Amino acid sequence: MTVDRTKDHAGWKWDNSYARLDDFFYSRLQATPVREPEWVKWNEPLAVSLGLDVDALRSEEGAAIFAGNRIPEGAEPLAQAYAGHQFGHFTTLGDGRALLLGEQLTPSGERMDIQLKGSGRTPYSRGGDGRAALGPMLREYIISEAMHALGIPTTRSLAVVRTGEPVIRETALQGAVLTRVAASHLRVGTFQYAAARGTVDHVRALADYTLHRHFPAAVTADGESPYLTLLQEVIKRQAMLIAQWQLVGFIHGVMNTDNMALGGETIDYGPCAFMDTYDPATVFSSIDTYGRYAYGNQPAIAGWNLARFAETLLPLLHDDEDEAVKLAEQAVGGFAELYEHNWLMGMRGKLGIWNAEPEDESLIEALLGLMQTYQADYTNTFRALTTDQLEGSVLFETPEFAEWHKLWQERLTRQPELAEVSRQLMRNSNPVYIPRNHRVEEALAAAVDEGDYSVMDRLLAVLTRPYEYGGDPDATYTEPTRSAQPYRTFCGT
Repeated sequence: MTVDRTKDHAGWKWDNSYARLDDFFYSRLQATPVREPEWVKWNEPLAVSLGLDVDALRSEEGAAIFAGNRIPEGAEPLAQAYAGHQFGHFTTLGDGRALLLGEQLTPSGERMDIQLKGSGRTPYSRGGDGRAALGPMLREYIISEAMHALGIPTTRSLAVVRTGEPVIRETALQGAVLTRVAASHLRVGTFQYAAARGTVDHVRALADYTLHRHFPAAVTADGESPYLTLLQEVIKRQAMLIAQWQLVGFIHGVMNTDNMALGGETIDYGPCAFMDTYDPATVFSSIDTYGRYAYGNQPAIAGWNLARFAETLLPLLHDDEDEAVKLAEQAVGGFAELYEHNWLMGMRGKLGIWNAEPEDESLIEALLGLMQTYQADYTNTFRALTTDQLEGSVLFETPEFAEWHKLWQERLTRQPELAEVSRQLMRNSNPVYIPRNHRVEEALAAAVDEGDYSVMDRLLAVLTRPYEYGGDPDATYTEPTRSAQPYRTFCGT
């Protein structure tokens, strides 16, 4: 392992606050070097926003950094410890194949984690090899960048580097390392680890750190306990995030507590996918046998996860346990209302509705019910309503839809905004393009099996402009042909 001395001209500006916490929360170690680091993907716009020198890092030395063979001067690699409920069962976890290099201070004043994923074994690997396969790393790159373009808070992908070494799963696969960028990697599971394995002082130290990093206004605010404010602010961000998922038909697939980031970003793109045909019971993950993390269950699971977070904070909320429980229950109990508010506002936007009427929710639910009954495509239904091109779907030919459409048009007349203003709201709320599952699979197959990244590049070019109306949509990004076999995703390893 060597230290890269290109700090000045590469643009690194490290300030590693997490590394200054007690080492109870992490283990310091180095990445395991790989045989032949080779560039695969390099996110230049993201690199520029981070203050990095694109040309200096687009090199063999840069590939060595993002494979873990070289450590930039000023970085302090560590693997974070955490726990979590996985499909409802609690276990101790940690970064089993990831290393946090450190925190980059950006030109805009943000603090961003730079993490290598697939960089080798750690003390938390639990018998795993600590490596990652090329396909799942490219998948995270595609989906996370698409989510960013959709305006949904998310971790992002800076680089993918092939290792030149195989990873052994059912078969031998190409190895790769993904560089992930995040506002932080603080999770509900981080607090669960502190509460289960540490002391109240550990929980307090972690809470103070989280407040300073993500909610600094709460540190100096008068009145309520900063720890109650921490809980309330995390709940607010999650209520917004999950509503945004639902509005675009995104299914995370593995909403374990260790995959809920306290900063409010979408994290861990394993068996995730986007819904085609509207159905709240949609599940893609091959391991979600009972549909715990189905599309329609995501809001309730988020509430459940937040309750687990609140439990870790009880000793900080009040000296009296009963009062602490009461405060926590009140805070978590408000999640459902916050979520419903955000979702309803978003759905109004998807239908061009600016003001609020009590009957709006029933109007929306009626449309969703028809979409489910007639197996309509979620994204394309709203796109068709936006463009007023009601064709290509059985739904639009039904008398039930005609009646619903009449009620919707009447609703639009009961607001002061002009028709074109409502139409623009719809264009801003309804994406033309999402990462269609069959197109993602085509891109991954071309890249992994044939070394052809042009398919992925074309897909990314479309996904970075999801709300671009005006031209004829490329037919290759429409919904897939119906198949007797349901689409299945797998946890990326």
